[in-house]
Amino acid sequence: MKETLFLLADLWMIFAGYFYGWTFIRRYGNYLLGLEWMVVATSGTNFLLWSLLGAKSDSVLYDVAYFFDAFSRSVGITLILVLGLMKVTHRYKPSRGVDVAVFGVAIVAALFLRPFHGADLHTDRGAFWVSAFYVVVNLLTAVFLCFFVKRLWSAGARWPAVWTGLVTAAGTTIAITYDFFPLPFDDANRTIFYTAALATWGTQGFVYFRAYRALHDRDAALDPYPAHTAGAPA
Repeated sequence: MKETLFLLADLWMIFAGYFYGWTFIRRYGNYLLGLEWMVVATSGTNFLLWSLLGAKSDSVLYDVAYFFDAFSRSVGITLILVLGLMKVTHRYKPSRGVDVAVFGVAIVAALFLRPFHGADLHTDRGAFWVSAFYVVVNLLTAVFLCFFVKRLWSAGARWPAVWTGLVTAAGTTIAITYDFFPLPFDDANRTIFYTAALATWGTQGFVYFRAYRALHDRDAALDPYPAHTAGAPA
């Protein structure tokens, strides 16, 4: 049963990432959120393949999984998420150069942080501070998401606001639990934790898309002027 729930949670995250990521790009031209959603989906696909092929620590898929993990936890579902949502909170549309640069930063960060994954936090000081960094940037992102919730509520999108608040709280709980508080009743592969994490991340992708759409539609109804590109005259 645990394995089935894990599989369903991973498939849900993969679907949400690819479907809503593509919709972000096709419907709203938001490459930051669209591509990051697809990165999350690709990470889920890699994780699924690794699990089905025996979950061996010497597999290249294992290293790839940690790369994607570092990518999204450091810059993806933090800085990239904030910049992408700012299109509907601050009428900000980054230039293509900004899009490329921020993903470049995420790749460099992932390559640098990836070697610290899997180390013992009690004996490896570097791994401890990397894990602490992930929690800090998640909390900072949660502060912005609280503002995002407020904007939704003020716009009359009450249910999207409530669900955004709930999934943000769940995501922060996962971030804090991830490295520092392993579940004592979980198995050696942390099946219960990863099932909860994958389900949460997939639901975040779904809920944040719906919340983004609510603010976009509200702004479009009130203001016919499109969000401006960074560096361009307003």
